[in-house]
Amino acid sequence: QVSELVQFLLVKDQKKIPIKRADMLKNIIREYRNTYSEIVRRADRTLQQVRKTRKKGKWGRFWEGLTILFPQVFGLQLVEIDTKRHIYILINNLPRAEGQHLCRGKEKEKMGLLLVILSFIFMKGNSVKDSDATILLLLLRKQHSVFGDVKKLVTEEFVRQKYLETTPIPLTDPPEFKYQWGPRAEKETSKKDVLNFVAKMQGKDPTFWASQYNEAEADN
Repeated sequence: QVSELVQFLLVKDQKKIPIKRADMLKNIIREYRNTYSEIVRRADRTLQQVRKTRKKGKWGRFWEGLTILFPQVFGLQLVEIDTKRHIYILINNLPRAEGQHLCRGKEKEKMGLLLVILSFIFMKGNSVKDSDATILLLLLRKQHSVFGDVKKLVTEEFVRQKYLETTPIPLTDPPEFKYQWGPRAEKETSKKDVLNFVAKMQGKDPTFWASQYNEAEADN
């Protein structure tokens, strides 16, 4: 059951889809639900160690294939982001502000855009109204040659993947929303990394932004 769960989690992670405990029980663990916690614990340990050891014997080619198909599996960790509904995500230390992405091609481009969005939100005080976000999206162009509709990517895909969160702003007509970092972003990067990225792009020292620098240091 452990190997099946690892495969299930990796496939889900390809689209950064949050994983429900109910789905793991229904599709993988099934009649072994009494040992659910142990199976999940072993799967999590396996995900963290896939690239650290070479496995031999029956599963050797299987693990070798996984590291080719999923080069980002090294260092993955299963994290529960909603303890009430029991929703999990796989996280690693990416995206890093220095651009050291393990993903390639289109996904790397998306992570680059995500880093810009996260930086924008952080520098604006950790939340932005959708009107502010719209201005940024206009600057980035609505259509991109690599990932198409930028607005849809940011407002739908990044939200679904838990990189961003939207919250309704009370007493607004028409209704307005604010964007904040989501739980996946909180786990995969840091305010210090993002501030260093902004500083590098601006050619300034991170201490130039005293408020953000102090917040990033306290959060580190």
